[in-house]
Amino acid sequence: MTLRRVHRPIEPYDHGMLDVGDGNRVYWETCGNPDGKPALVVHGGPGSGCSTGMRRAFDPERFRIVLFDQRACGRSTPHASDPATDMSVNTTAHLLADMERLREHLGIERWLLHGGSWGSTLSLAYAERHSERVSEIVLVAVGTTRRSEIDWLYGGVGRFFPEAWERFRAGVPEADRDGDLVAAYARLMEDPDPDVRARAARDWVTWEDAVISLEANGRPGAYSDRPPDALLAFVRICSHYFANGAWLEEGALLRDAGRLAGIPGVLVHGRLDLGGPIVTAWQLARAWPDAELVEVDDSGHTGSETMRIRIAEAIGRFTPR
Repeated sequence: MTLRRVHRPIEPYDHGMLDVGDGNRVYWETCGNPDGKPALVVHGGPGSGCSTGMRRAFDPERFRIVLFDQRACGRSTPHASDPATDMSVNTTAHLLADMERLREHLGIERWLLHGGSWGSTLSLAYAERHSERVSEIVLVAVGTTRRSEIDWLYGGVGRFFPEAWERFRAGVPEADRDGDLVAAYARLMEDPDPDVRARAARDWVTWEDAVISLEANGRPGAYSDRPPDALLAFVRICSHYFANGAWLEEGALLRDAGRLAGIPGVLVHGRLDLGGPIVTAWQLARAWPDAELVEVDDSGHTGSETMRIRIAEAIGRFTPR
């Protein structure tokens, strides 16, 4: 039997805008089989939004595939690129409530969660709060958004890219360069001057591009090659969440991983991921009794052919026959 790494392109059979309160409307779509096993795709970023390729991870004959754009990004409204958009009502707790509201809106009892990078943090936070609503979890490029992980991604890993990190550091006011760079960027993204916001966003994604530049799939412009509004929203949301440690107590997702007992999980992580070292996935696998860590030796954060196969195998374990 030949393993299919991705499934055929599909279009949604239903979609809509869900009113989640606070003036926010979240875009959602459902693809595949309306009577299939429910699976929720939780996108990364935060602030990246969904892509059409995310629909293709699941067998459309066997799964009811649900995708949604988290608050203020993608097709959700209002959009974070608009400086008038209120970011005080965009926190991890808000996103978790949105996910529950979407589940109830769609009449789903339990669903499989599939998330990568920031999507793994949000999936874990949801599953630890609503374990009875989760059937299985498949996570990729695992992160828990601890402050220690944020400090590494926007500081420590700079020892591998000193020139790029110095440019990233120079993007904030001189008085902030020896302090919390992420918080400084978050302040710049709230500046009333559109030129200040645009420059800060460009400096941020240039750094993100540098971090993945050594990876086989780390193509130039992977982060920065976005439409202007999408780029502004991505950086504004990222810096907002990371400056606040995603409003999670340090280490809470690992500490509370016992709440996931009984939920089968697969953690797929590239050993060459410099920005998100594999140690976090390893620690989670040790704390979560029903999770298996799948290490991909030839992959970084941007994946590889081997990683695509391992993800497909992981999802295949939970595909109805």
